Amino acid sequence: MPSGSDRSGAGAVRAFGALLWRDVFVTGRELVAFLAQVILQPLFLLFVFGKVLGDLGYTQDNFAQVLLPGVIAFTAFLTALQNVAFPLVIDFSYTKEIEDRLMAPLPTSMVAVEKVVFATLRALIAAVLMFPLGYWVLGEVSITWAAVPAVAMFLVLGALVGAAVGLTLGTLVTASKINLVFAIVLTPLLFTGSTQFPWVSLDDLRWFQVICAVNPLTYVSEGMRAEMLPSLDHIPAWVSGLALLGYLVVFMAIGIKGFLRRAID
Repeated sequence: MPSGSDRSGAGAVRAFGALLWRDVFVTGRELVAFLAQVILQPLFLLFVFGKVLGDLGYTQDNFAQVLLPGVIAFTAFLTALQNVAFPLVIDFSYTKEIEDRLMAPLPTSMVAVEKVVFATLRALIAAVLMFPLGYWVLGEVSITWAAVPAVAMFLVLGALVGAAVGLTLGTLVTASKINLVFAIVLTPLLFTGSTQFPWVSLDDLRWFQVICAVNPLTYVSEGMRAEMLPSLDHIPAWVSGLALLGYLVVFMAIGIKGFLRRAID
């Protein structure tokens, strides 16, 4: 059994790095399956709504560029969410693999943090790949080099919040209900996250605008649009950033509390 000093000092740092490296190594071995899992859905969303409908004349010329930041935001958020929630549900319910991690010489809460960090890394890989894929599908990506740091910040924040939401779901939902919960959560998450439209354009649909304002994905989408399409009306970037930080704190607190409870059980 690890000593208290190992759990709180340099041993904890090494253990955290070892857990993270093991997960990264496994991802490298399953890279093709991972890419297929995280890219196909947003790629087809972009192709159908951004390319096909545009070529058929059902959308305006600039709609594809309005859609792209939302699709990238959705990719980062959803990839992180799924890569925490599903493995946690399986680990706690069936494989019990989480017990091996809990024996590592680091605080139990840091095991949960490692899950979030790893899911964030996977989500960022998926989101970054959407830029060249977006260029391939649409023939254009509206981003300047000056906007890259802010875009990167919103992708990191969005992935972290998505992972924190996944941590909450993965620790509060049982295996028998996870499919039902995801069916109930994911569809509203996609269609109320301002991925296909700017949030400020909903002024005439105030009730729906309020619903979208509750969705943390909205602030990832709007933050991305604020940097990639600054001429488009959008939520101020600083508001989106603060909202995401608030969601991160809330969901991490709930998720870690749920993780500790499940770990003790």
